Amino acid sequence: MGEVSLLTGVSVRTLHHYDDIGLLRPSERSEGNYRLYTPADLARLRAVLTYRQLGFALNDIAPLLAAPSALQQQALTTQLSLLQEQQRRTQATIDAVLAMLASPGDPMNNEDVKAVFDGFDPEQYEPEVQARWGDTDAYRQSKAKTARYTKADWEAVKAEMDHIYSQYLALMAAGVAPDGSQGQAVAAQHHAHIEARYYDAPPAMMRGLAQMWVQDDRFTRNIDRAGPGLAAYQSAAVTAWANAQEAG
Repeated sequence: MGEVSLLTGVSVRTLHHYDDIGLLRPSERSEGNYRLYTPADLARLRAVLTYRQLGFALNDIAPLLAAPSALQQQALTTQLSLLQEQQRRTQATIDAVLAMLASPGDPMNNEDVKAVFDGFDPEQYEPEVQARWGDTDAYRQSKAKTARYTKADWEAVKAEMDHIYSQYLALMAAGVAPDGSQGQAVAAQHHAHIEARYYDAPPAMMRGLAQMWVQDDRFTRNIDRAGPGLAAYQSAAVTAWANAQEAG
């Protein structure tokens, strides 16, 4: 095992873990019960490492390796779309930062925000938001952060959210269940976006948001503008992510 670790750069601990979860079990053992990897085992390890570099979860790799070639191609095509969207999002964020550096502006007014978000008017929800969450730390945190946002900030926020939506939609198109590892991975990005841009959001709060997306028709309609069924899909993904976080 030590030789395989040196050859591939994979730690012995990781190789043990792959063995424990059944992802890569050496085909042979020495007289001293040491693990011996055959050329076929090493080829499987290379495939595992390739899928890991492409962003696949460990739990998804074993079924993928056992799947027919057509299903592997479909999974790779879906993952390529996700990576391309990630690249697009990164470029959009870079462009927004460059715009901020080139012309640092004043905080945006509500009409500017509406223009960035294709006519969505956050002010229409303000009385209800104040009534429901006005006394919470999350509300105060969000107001303090967003009050300083310039047009470039809001454009970066929208680019990030569009990227998250596009990942959910790609999974939907591929028939991937929202509560699986890939759906939860996007939900984790969704959570990180909310915490970075608005307020601290523990799992229980994320679960509450997920319920609101499908229980309040206004939120459902707004989210589904990006794609029919998106609100329900992301709600299920975020709920599964929140449950997994609390389960440890």
